[in-house]
Amino acid sequence: MSNRVLIPTPLRPFTGKQDVVQVQGATVGELLADLTRQFDGLKKHLYTEDGRLRSFVNVYINDEDIRYLQKEQTPVQPGDTISIIPSVAGGAGTAVREELPSLSANEIKRYSRHLIMPEVGVDGQRKLKAAKVLCIGAGGLGSPVAMYLTAAGVGTVGLVDFDVVDFSNLQRQLLHGTSDVGRSKLQSARDRLEALNPEVRIETHETLLSSENALDLFAPYDVIVDGTDNFPTRYLVNDACVLLGKPNAYGSIFRFEGQASVFGAPDGPCYRCLYPEPPPPGLVPSCAEGGVLGVLPGIIGTIQAMETIKLILGVGEPLVGRFLIFDALRMKFRELKLRKDPDCPVCGTHPTVRELIDYDQFCGVVPAAETGDAAADDSDITSVELNERLQSGEPVFILDVREPQEYQINRIQGSTLIPLGELGQRYGELDPSLEIVTQCKSGMRSAKAADFLRQKGFRRVRNLKGGILDWIDKVDPSQPKY
Repeated sequence: MSNRVLIPTPLRPFTGKQDVVQVQGATVGELLADLTRQFDGLKKHLYTEDGRLRSFVNVYINDEDIRYLQKEQTPVQPGDTISIIPSVAGGAGTAVREELPSLSANEIKRYSRHLIMPEVGVDGQRKLKAAKVLCIGAGGLGSPVAMYLTAAGVGTVGLVDFDVVDFSNLQRQLLHGTSDVGRSKLQSARDRLEALNPEVRIETHETLLSSENALDLFAPYDVIVDGTDNFPTRYLVNDACVLLGKPNAYGSIFRFEGQASVFGAPDGPCYRCLYPEPPPPGLVPSCAEGGVLGVLPGIIGTIQAMETIKLILGVGEPLVGRFLIFDALRMKFRELKLRKDPDCPVCGTHPTVRELIDYDQFCGVVPAAETGDAAADDSDITSVELNERLQSGEPVFILDVREPQEYQINRIQGSTLIPLGELGQRYGELDPSLEIVTQCKSGMRSAKAADFLRQKGFRRVRNLKGGILDWIDKVDPSQPKY
């Protein structure tokens, strides 16, 4: 029996960039087994060392999660489609204040296209004016969310961010312009949003979101919009929303693919129902490593803004219990069913997480200061040290594990390119007698490559700390950054 398996973007390097694979088997487990036989590099991404399907990878047969069917023993029929969904992350209105604010003459002019819609009307626009929405992040997703909520007349729009505007942001973060490079994102965002709609109150929180401040920050707001780009903050936002009873308008993006849902609504699932555990650090590439098409966050962020407005108005069918997947290359949307997990530690029948935890520890992210200098010295090499050794003529083999398109932008002279996704098939090309320095953009992927080579018996392997970006800062500033 032959069926299709849809491969998400983060896993395509391990299938030679294939996105649809034909596999054989009578059950989901047999199909996945055939898949991992065809593409050996996929196995560690789908299964733990003891053979269990990883908890941050969900498998759907058509639009049903196999966890709620017969799991890997779920039978498949001809024509069924198997989807691998890794973590990358009726109308039910929010609490409406008893006294809604009135609309001024200018606001009636501004929102006239809303007011003539029966689903919104004057009362709906007053609900929007009374509402308070907090956007986590003023970047790719936060830009369209904040701009459309501000234009729509949401009375108070809050922004949480601590970063500054960089040239690499401008391809997708439309809150900011070229003249804003180097400025605080929140200052840039405030200027843009106040110019867009002076009737809306813009609240800025220039802080790193943490377990210590999240509950206090979220408490005054009606809806939280998750525009984060890392797993610790994503789980933190989810847990804080569930503990406070706030809906979480979720979105995530990677290359050409996006995801959206609404978590934390009454009787609806939360993010942990979808992904009970985070992936190990470095296993799932970030947008900084894998890239993102500039238009994509505009599409997903606009969906998040739409869901937020529906929640405030109490109209339509929000994405509660539904997981929306967008493939920009095919211009296709798919919808998968989500269920509330009764055993979820946060929103389940007997929750065990009753307060915010250490999310860096939960996601396995250890601050550099805690790793110990000795351990770093054993496995890492600095850009300055590597340059000194190269200048002295020492034989060092530099293995660049980035993608070919990255290698075209900048490189260390004399380095050899073998993308990380191909290393499992090509490590035999390397000479184990040489000292090998693995290198990528920032040091994350190359650390994985170094660990892999050590497991294969290579004894003289070190990772370039900080990657090509640190090399450019410390050794060769003539090369461009990306």
